[in-house]
Amino acid sequence: MFYYLLKYVILGPLLRLMFRPRIEGLEHVPLEGPAIIAGNHLSFSDHFLLPVILSRRITFLAKAEYFTGPGLKGRLTAAFFHSAGQIPVDRSGGRAGQSAIREGLGVLRAGELLGIYPEGTRSHDGRLYKGRVGVATMAIKGRVPVVPCAMVGTFEVQPPGRRLPRVGRVTIRFGEPMDFSRYAGMADERAVLRAATDEIMYAILKLSGQEYVDRYATDVRAELAKARHRPRLLG
Repeated sequence: MFYYLLKYVILGPLLRLMFRPRIEGLEHVPLEGPAIIAGNHLSFSDHFLLPVILSRRITFLAKAEYFTGPGLKGRLTAAFFHSAGQIPVDRSGGRAGQSAIREGLGVLRAGELLGIYPEGTRSHDGRLYKGRVGVATMAIKGRVPVVPCAMVGTFEVQPPGRRLPRVGRVTIRFGEPMDFSRYAGMADERAVLRAATDEIMYAILKLSGQEYVDRYATDVRAELAKARHRPRLLG
């Protein structure tokens, strides 16, 4: 109930007014049945734009930090994401990753749309980074299509670190559904998962026009953070 209140009464009208979203390829999103919407992730606003422009409900796998913040702000943020039907995901890897896959497959088994950002985190510089293989695992195990999606302009209106977005025009593009049924029964083969994920990322790349970096965004961000804190040598 809160999801539709946000969509049609609170956030929906506000976001349409602020961003005047231009939608391309909406016909590629199936009107019924399970599917994965896999997109690039440039801004905190991405979480809200897709639910606003899609007629169907979409459930996102959201990072667990949104649900575990301290103080009143943390509790309000957690309540907001829970009420909007979003699922917390522990990104520490290993068993946590398997738990996220189980949660995602549960959404798909219910015949719903699942939203996922294969990069695993927001891009810190507007480039597109290497995708994690969880999206391919869910597509193959769930036997569902993957609809590639690209957000264009959201980095400019609300880059990482900016609390409130600027007013600006954004574009949301959807590509043709991708079928991975040829990999049925091969969801445990690493090479298959890597190939399918790279195919999805290439489709997103074609839609977004971003520069591609064949490394995980989290690794690059960690290196940058380490370099910033490295003491300078005195000459």
